[in-house]
Amino acid sequence: MITITTPVQLHHDGDVAVVVLDRPPLNLFDEQVLAAWEGVVDELHTLTDPTHSRRARAVLVEARGKVVSGGVDVALFAAIAESLGPVERAGAQWKRLLRITQGMEDLPVPTVFAAHGLTLTAAFEIALACDILLAAESASFGLVETVVGLTPSMGGPQRLAQRAGPARARELIYTGERFTAATLERWNVVNRVLPDEGFGEAAREHARRLADGPTCAHAATKQLIATAGRDGVRAADDAVPAVSGALFATNDLRDGIASFLRDGPGKAVYRGR
Repeated sequence: MITITTPVQLHHDGDVAVVVLDRPPLNLFDEQVLAAWEGVVDELHTLTDPTHSRRARAVLVEARGKVVSGGVDVALFAAIAESLGPVERAGAQWKRLLRITQGMEDLPVPTVFAAHGLTLTAAFEIALACDILLAAESASFGLVETVVGLTPSMGGPQRLAQRAGPARARELIYTGERFTAATLERWNVVNRVLPDEGFGEAAREHARRLADGPTCAHAATKQLIATAGRDGVRAADDAVPAVSGALFATNDLRDGIASFLRDGPGKAVYRGR
């Protein structure tokens, strides 16, 4: 079922909301793609709300075509540079783009980005905002804004530093090089490298497994990790009583405990409530 028909489409695969970037031939981020992403992020927040009758319990991002994305359409940058008040216009554009990144990051369910090929600039930055980055063996990645005298401004530098450390983030961005999936797995940017053959289905199956898990507990995990990254480990410790304590009011935990005692571990069916 397709709920949004745009260059960024939203499908349902059971309990997984699947976001598909489909803007041939290079899936460039132009104005239409950015507007579509804004709409999809808003829709995802509706679909992942616990009160939604058909709640999505995981999100998977994938792309059609040979590449995930060749990056941003440079015509967007040219229009800003040639405008009156380019600094103010650029600032407004970065705020807009960061709302997409942060919107993906703030979803209360596990998010998975599946990179089957070349993944540059904005697409890579969205991938860094997802919880899990899966890559095919032949995939490669780059933040190459240096070629036009720009730094990545959709949240990439800070999120890359969070995953790989400041030194690796500087190396990747300063050089503007493309890095293999294997290299970025070693740097803790990519979570898993999977075979090219069957990659799309393997990524979907990974998202389905997460959707079948305790959705409320996953949301608590995301909240604690985000708090630690933003405010430090002790701040996350301070949040534990309220965040983890609230899980005892959920059907997920009650059913999980009952199933464990009755049937043994790994038998529970979670409902995400």
